[in-house]
Amino acid sequence: MFRIHESETSCNCHLIKSVSHSILYDTICEINADLQVNPKDIEGKTIGLYFAANWFQRCVSFTPLLVSVYHKLMEQELPFEIVFVSSDENQSSFEQFYSSMPWPAVPFGDVNSKRSLSHKFQIEGIPALIILEPGGGLIQTEGVEILHRHGLQAFPFTSERIAELEAEEKRKYASQTLEKLLAISGKDHMIKHNDQVTFSSLVGTTVGLYFAAQWCPPCLKFSSRLISVYNHLQERREEFEVVFVSMDRDEAGFSRYFSGMPWFALPYDEESSKALARYFDIQEIPMLVIIGPDGKTVTKEGRNLINLHMEMAYPFTEARIRLLQEKMDEEAKQYPSSFKHEGHRHVLNLVSEKSGGGPFICCACDEQGLGWAYQCLACGYEIHLKCGREVKTQETDRQADADGSSCSLGAGRQ
Repeated sequence: MFRIHESETSCNCHLIKSVSHSILYDTICEINADLQVNPKDIEGKTIGLYFAANWFQRCVSFTPLLVSVYHKLMEQELPFEIVFVSSDENQSSFEQFYSSMPWPAVPFGDVNSKRSLSHKFQIEGIPALIILEPGGGLIQTEGVEILHRHGLQAFPFTSERIAELEAEEKRKYASQTLEKLLAISGKDHMIKHNDQVTFSSLVGTTVGLYFAAQWCPPCLKFSSRLISVYNHLQERREEFEVVFVSMDRDEAGFSRYFSGMPWFALPYDEESSKALARYFDIQEIPMLVIIGPDGKTVTKEGRNLINLHMEMAYPFTEARIRLLQEKMDEEAKQYPSSFKHEGHRHVLNLVSEKSGGGPFICCACDEQGLGWAYQCLACGYEIHLKCGREVKTQETDRQADADGSSCSLGAGRQ
């Protein structure tokens, strides 16, 4: 059912000017006969079309952020409304997911309208948030990314407003220091179990800001790898430290997770952690942001670099990564051009970043990869070179001949 919460007057559809696109206009009009809509509830408002489904975790994770922003906009009496366009599999799933939303929705059974809206706005993935101006014109197609990055401040989501926020970000980044970043918590110290340490003690050091949470399995897996790298660098007396920025849901979870870490942490504060995550536009965890000795951001790809190079990635600078890439290019020459991996039915081909080996998740170890890979292009199956290292070249040739086929190069990566 399409819900409008604040009104109890009859629907007069010719007065609804806030959504001029005929499909959504018709959806609003063709609702249950007993629904009463006040045109003033939506007239003159910026509209967000929210395409999502309860079966996709990214939608489940993003919805609370959208609800929070929506409530704050309502509290400020700003002219904004959201319409949920469901991709749920059945009515009960729709109702369960929709119960957490305080805005209207296209009726679940109105398949034609949902399909037409998806086609009209070329929805290729969810969650998606399409922003329409009060007159019905398109403002933004990247509403999800914009809200992740700017939150409430993005309203009314115009290109002019986003440009203002990006200019403000540039000014912040230009004046960024490690102490300013860490002080976002409102405190002047970190903790290392029973000790308190001032932020100034890390000035001049390469620091990894580690965004993670105990409830996240990939975080648990990467933490063990990061601990190994950290310990090796400490043994070499390198100027490297890690500060844990908890994304845990409560302080108990934070304490349990942090108890196994050998580095520093910001005192648990959910809002401060979220603010720091927004500053770096972090949408997924684990994430390792590297801050250089000068307090400026070196890279947000710390996790990926450690997965590829372990402690050899230190100090994570462009010059260091370029050197490691050249080394990888040389090492790749020693690998067979193709081989049959036990985890996939097709022959895998050796590819470089320039020939299709861009960012990927290794299907053998479930960690990030970049650059050289063994790949089945048609199936979207990729593994690190090191994950195929145990396969002997002559065994590869024998299996490839027996298989007698290779993957089609006509299909895109998934």
